Amino acid sequence: MPSLFDRHAPRPEPDNAHEPLAARMRPRTLDEFWGQEHILAKGRLLRRAIEADQLSSLIFYGPPGTGKTTLARIIANTTRAKFLSLNAVLAGVKDIRDAIDTAKQNFTLVSRKSILFVDEVHRFNKSQQDALLPWVENGTITLIGATTENPYFEVNKALVSRSRIFQLKPLQDADLRGIVMQALRDPDRGFGLFNVILREDAMAHLVNVANGDARALLNALELAVVTTPPDDSGQIEITLEVAEESIQQRAVLYDKEGDAHFDTISAFIKSIRGSDPDAALYWLARMVQAGESPNFIFRRLLISACEDIGMADPHAVSVVESCAQAFDRIGLPEGRYHLAHATLYLSTAPKSNSSMAFFDALSVVQKESSYDVPDPLKDASRDKDGLGHGLGYLYPHAYRDHWVAQQYLPNGLQGRIFYHPADSGYEATIAAKVSRNREAQLALFEEQRALDAQSSSEEKWIGRTFDGAAARAELVRTEIFDFIAPQANARILDLNAASGLLSFEALRRCPDGGVFSVITPSEMADSFESLMSKRPELERATVARTDAISASSLDAFGDIEFDAIIGRNHLHTCDDLAALLRAARDRLAPCGKIAFSNILPADMPRIYSLADATGKLDNHLVTAWKNAEESIIAQDKTQQFTAQKLEQACREAQLDMHIRKIELSGKLTITPSIFAHWFKHSNAAPSYIDRLGQCLSEASCEAISQWAQLKLRGQTCNWPTCLLIATYTKPAPGS
Repeated sequence: MPSLFDRHAPRPEPDNAHEPLAARMRPRTLDEFWGQEHILAKGRLLRRAIEADQLSSLIFYGPPGTGKTTLARIIANTTRAKFLSLNAVLAGVKDIRDAIDTAKQNFTLVSRKSILFVDEVHRFNKSQQDALLPWVENGTITLIGATTENPYFEVNKALVSRSRIFQLKPLQDADLRGIVMQALRDPDRGFGLFNVILREDAMAHLVNVANGDARALLNALELAVVTTPPDDSGQIEITLEVAEESIQQRAVLYDKEGDAHFDTISAFIKSIRGSDPDAALYWLARMVQAGESPNFIFRRLLISACEDIGMADPHAVSVVESCAQAFDRIGLPEGRYHLAHATLYLSTAPKSNSSMAFFDALSVVQKESSYDVPDPLKDASRDKDGLGHGLGYLYPHAYRDHWVAQQYLPNGLQGRIFYHPADSGYEATIAAKVSRNREAQLALFEEQRALDAQSSSEEKWIGRTFDGAAARAELVRTEIFDFIAPQANARILDLNAASGLLSFEALRRCPDGGVFSVITPSEMADSFESLMSKRPELERATVARTDAISASSLDAFGDIEFDAIIGRNHLHTCDDLAALLRAARDRLAPCGKIAFSNILPADMPRIYSLADATGKLDNHLVTAWKNAEESIIAQDKTQQFTAQKLEQACREAQLDMHIRKIELSGKLTITPSIFAHWFKHSNAAPSYIDRLGQCLSEASCEAISQWAQLKLRGQTCNWPTCLLIATYTKPAPGS
């Protein structure tokens, strides 16, 4: 019987044409790999580990078709270690032992490490997983596992604790399009020798229905190409109709005992909590369509009614319970109305999580000492006469509004607040009343507390020397990281990193990303590098030295785009602020953030102001002292940095930064070392009094030093600090 295609020349076929297109097009190197930028972009931890062949045990976790096995094969192609592979569906304990024996022989005979890849590692039972553990523990093998299930639930906890988990995500549309075009153009493994025309609407349909799964996409593309006859010119045209036939239905990813089950119910409850009825109905429909148990859904709705709505709408739990009872009587399919009704009620109800106050109280009970019940609250029916239990109790119903101020908490907890009414719904109507009652009860015992304090046998005061540096550093770190809110895979550049305050925090927060630190020569920079060198190689920041912080400092790490650029106390030392800001903006990834902090030297207290505070120094001398110190400051470029200068630099750089000043109170005790630094002559670096001598007479300087010896040495004075916080978020593309 003649073939349908007899009138055309035979189609060329690659050597491995017997394999499916998805297998033929499997990437062989990281450069061919599409997607997963959050773990494989240039500069991120996993890419650096693969390229450096410095892998620790890994578990790749994600949906089908996202590249878990492909990554393992890329590692096999790049590593110098012996690469062994098992499929957990087919392998048993004997196979594991054989692989371990091979690994031991490789290490013993040729000192070669071994990597064992286990596909579908969650399919191993407990004993099989336990068989791997000692060899992972002693380094005989480096384990790479691949799983579609959450390893924290499905994999032995001991194995998980010894492995780094990398979650692969469904591929983005742009990645899927790139994979299609790569398959159509590749003459060796794909359809590059075919004359294939893929219409845009067909491409869009294939990408949409593939739902992030590259394997499903390539299978559909292959089916479309091989089943479509060429036209008279030999052209194979893939239209929308062909694409629809090749990939007809999007699979609902839902396993009632797996991640999809927990992730979907989580999205459902979070949508209710976020008062988004549209999203809540969508997730509800996903669960119902997948066959989720309505009893399970109603159970979570009942929890949400108290956890998320609570006292903001005390009727919420009754409504959900009524819907659940109605569903039991009606059943499916009509019972879906009751599921939807309960979902909509909770989604649109006012929200309050004030019932969480119980867990605060429970924490006190569990962690603090047990407090005695106040005597007025004790049961008076048994020991009223002998022990005075119940004496002093005020019966609230005997008072106006059925309330009277009295003590209910134990003595040690008086004034402790657990319940915080929300400002919405029913709770908003009782919040003022609760607050007023609390204030009255606290006022009632204020006098008693004062008396108790006065009756103390001994007052204990601890003197401290504190200039606010620690508090200032902690505030800066908190401000910066609260603003940038980095993901675990973020790439962060820290300018002027030598103190380590921001870089080490970034390493803690971004274990799967990369931290890049710029330092300038100093003893502190040497210490920073020493500390960094003691960390495991893949857990270190990438460090670059530069003579000074400038725009060129950002070029030290190649063409990496950063998710955040941060820095502390570097702006006042920069010669060209506008150039630095432009360079920082240009090196940000889309939606990346800048967060800089800097002290404002120009707003720091002046030493001469202490003379104004204490008095008893000639006014003419104080005026001369003031003029001299201001003259010294005016000659120091770093002392002249102000918020206005930064604002001017932002305008020049066309950078819309948010700039604000924070003033921190602080105390400074003038210790002997501080006094010497200020008022003792020095043959090394000039002291403060030496610099004053450039403007004042020797007699004036001597008078100031003598006065300071009598009035300032050992004194504690107010010493506030002014900080500048500057932040910026790069707009998303097209915004």
